[in-house]
Formats: sequence, C-alpha cells, structure tokens
Amino acid sequence: MTQLSLATVLAESARKHPDKIAVIDSLTTERITYKDLWQQTLAYAGGLRGLGIGPGDVVAVQIPNLADFPRVYYAVLAAGATIVPMHLLLTPDENAYVLKDSGAKLLIAHSSQLENAVAAAKQASVPVASVGPAVPGVTRLEEAAAAGKPLRTYESREAEDVAVVFYTSGTTGKPKGALLTHLNLVMNTMVNVFDIHDLNDDDVVMGCLPLFHTFGQTVGMNGTFRLGGTIVLMARFTGEAAIQLMVRENVTIFHGVPTMYIGLLEAAAKADSLPSLRLCVSGGASLPVAVLEKFNETFHASIYEGYGLSETSPTATTNQPAFGTKAGTVGHPIWGVEVEIARAEIDERIELLDDGDLGEIVIRGHNVFAGYLNNPAATEEAVVDGWFRTGDLGTKDADGFITIVDRKKDLVIRGGFNVYPREVEEALARHPAVQQVAVIGVPDPVHGEEICAVVVPDPSGITADELIEWAREKLGKHKYPRQVRFVESLPLGPSFKVLKRELRDTYGSGQQGG
Repeated sequence: MTQLSLATVLAESARKHPDKIAVIDSLTTERITYKDLWQQTLAYAGGLRGLGIGPGDVVAVQIPNLADFPRVYYAVLAAGATIVPMHLLLTPDENAYVLKDSGAKLLIAHSSQLENAVAAAKQASVPVASVGPAVPGVTRLEEAAAAGKPLRTYESREAEDVAVVFYTSGTTGKPKGALLTHLNLVMNTMVNVFDIHDLNDDDVVMGCLPLFHTFGQTVGMNGTFRLGGTIVLMARFTGEAAIQLMVRENVTIFHGVPTMYIGLLEAAAKADSLPSLRLCVSGGASLPVAVLEKFNETFHASIYEGYGLSETSPTATTNQPAFGTKAGTVGHPIWGVEVEIARAEIDERIELLDDGDLGEIVIRGHNVFAGYLNNPAATEEAVVDGWFRTGDLGTKDADGFITIVDRKKDLVIRGGFNVYPREVEEALARHPAVQQVAVIGVPDPVHGEEICAVVVPDPSGITADELIEWAREKLGKHKYPRQVRFVESLPLGPSFKVLKRELRDTYGSGQQGG
C-alpha cells in the first residue's frame, strides 16, 4: 500500500524553510517560524500519545483562528489520528451529536470555547483537553506535551486512510460526516498551489476564513504551508480590522466568501490606505458580479471565483489564468478533476448533457471523498457511476466554463415556471441601495410559490415598491419579486453562507409588505 500523510505538508516546509515565518497570530501577536511550528507540533503529538491517542483514533478540535489551530491540527495528524473540526457557532447539543457520530476519543478545545465544549463532551461522554490559557480542572495539552516526549517524526498512514471528517451543514436533517483521505487533501492542496495561480513562497496569505471549514483549511492553511508562505490568522473578521491587518502585514493573497468581500468594500470607503493584493479567491457561495466589478475597481485586484464542496476536498473548479476568466462563472475544472452536467431528474444513473444544457453538476477525480461516515445509503445516493452528485444546478458552455445556477432545493416554481433565485439576486445586487440580498420562494395560494427578496439596504434608504419596480424592468414577468423584506443582516451559517431555510421559515407565511 502507498504511504502518505497530510502532516508531510508542514514537515517538509519545516525542512525546506526552517527560519521563515509560517504563522502570524494577530490576536496573540505570535510570529512562528516553520521550524518552531513543527517542533511544537511534534511536542503536542507526544502529549496526545500521553493522553492515549494513537493511529486511527478520532480527535475533535474546537479552536478559533489562532496559532493553536495549526499546532493541534498537525499534531493530531502526526499522531496518526483522524481530525473532526468542530464548527464554532453550533450549540452544545449539535456538537454532542458530531462527537457521538464520529466516535471521537478526545475533544481538544481552546480555553475560549471551553464552556460550549465541556457541555457537548459531557453529553457525548468524551474527555476534553484544553489549549491556550489554563482553566482550573481541565487537562491541558501543553502540560501533557511537557510531561511526555515529542514524537521524532509523524506516524505514517495509508494514502486512502481518513485524515479529516468534515460534517456538512445538514441542510437536510442531521449533519453527515464526509470522509476525506490523506490522498484527497494532499492532492487538493498541491493542485491549488501549483496548478492554478502563479503563487510563490514570498506570498502572505490572509487567514480569516474559519479554519474549521474546508475552504480555510485546505486552500488557506494547508496551501500556504505547502508553498512555504506566511499565513496571517484573524480570529474574528470585520472589514475594517481586516484592511488594517492586511496593510500592516503586507498581505498579498485574500481568500474569502462573498459576505467578506462585501464587508471589505464597505470598510474601504472609510479606510486610510488599502492593501496591495495580488490575488483574491472567492468561494463558498455565489459572488454577485456587481460585487466583483466594484472590488476590482476599489482594490485594483481581480477576484477569481471558484467552486467546491466539503465532499470534494473542496476545490473542484475555479477561474484560472490558463483558461482565461469569465465573470459570473466558477471557471474550469482543476487539474485531474472532471466536472460535467448530468440530467438532474434521473437519480439512479448519470446521463451527461450537452454544452449549454441545464442540469446537475457532477464531479469525479482525486478530490472526491471516500463516502459518508456510518451512512452507506447517503453515500450510494451521492456517488453514482463514479460521479459525485453535488445537488447544484448549472451549465457548461462551449468554452468549458461552468456556471452555477442554483441549489436544486432552492429552485422556486412560480405558476409552473422555474425561477432561479441566483439570477434575481444578481439583478437586485446591482441596485446602488442594496448591500446584500437573498431571494427565496414563499407559499402562495395562486402561483404555488411567490418570489420574495430579503434585502439589507444601504443607509440611504429605498422603498419596497421602488425595488420591485427596478427588478421588474430587468427581469422576466415570472421572475421579479412581488415581496421585499428589509432586514439589518442576513442569517449566516458557520461557513458564512446565507441560511435560506431560516429565511423561508421566517417569511414563509406569505404576508405582503416591506
């Protein structure tokens, strides 16, 4: 069998760039070289061994974007164990479910997260160890590390062993644990760094995406370490603080989700100076073209929009210089991965469609996960004829660009016509008084469903009627929203995606109004 460990990503950079700064922790102001980070990691791995963790065990990790995250992450990998990253915004009940379902043997939590972590671990009967400032009565990983002996090197693993279990946000029922192998994650890290953009080890990467999430973890942290670059960790994102930090640390690369780009644009208007960004990558949700254009204009930096899922390690497609870029699309498949459009209404087999036809986006390649933990039925439903069915609807044009039209389940059917919320959102996002918008379907006695726009307005103000009129001029008769709701903010999930099901629950009673 082939041996491979994701821990190699940090081990090799420590060998190649020992004295380079790997991590800047903006909260604790630590600046850690690759050599020190790897030595700390091996010490932590020795501590884990002292706490009874060995190859094949499962360790859950509940840590914000601090230097402790990479230290613990690579320590778990070095010990030969499997990582379950815990979302920081979930309740103890939700976290207890993840701990039980994953079979976690230990939960390592930063002391800032202990209240939630201890409550969840108690329900799941899992021991807790802390990192960060000491808290009385809780085992500290730092002490376990000091009492034990650092590992000499990382445990070897098989390429197909599971490295990380990502729990998907459970838009349908309970979250499912997606099993990502060492091969999946090493390949995705390599391809992101060496095959897509022109990156180099002088790059300074902004690490404000949550590291518990696949985008921040693979593209941000693992990618930076594979490159030998520097990652600047930010524990809590605000546009204003992010701009200041990027200017101070000479950040050249920004990875973010659309809500972050919107936040940067709002803050840019008040900022004294802006960072000199060389490359920006957006993923996680559709980026309105209007935001992309305004960002280019303000920051003089292009945003390359990409697409992926927890189940695809995550990157599947992205706009990349080799193929040219096309605004409003998610670009081309990455190296070694195929992305096609299949007939969405056929579940039991994959029937590929022609260029330009609308269907379900399907993916196959080295990035596709090993299945869902303890859930063979869900795995069978998701992986058909060797292709992963994404649940996203899209098209592929004659030049090979993939466009995401919408989630299969977000589709609105108004009076028998299919309406894709993404298209309506794109139109509304161009109104100068609209900061953010999400479009949903709400029950309607006449049309079955009606189009409702939930809008975060600009302080300059706008009425519902004005916005409806604007949309009416830009969209087909069946597409423009008949209802507009104004809100101060949109509900966001742990990975900063707008929670449309919450909006549907709130506004689904179908009353008129603004």
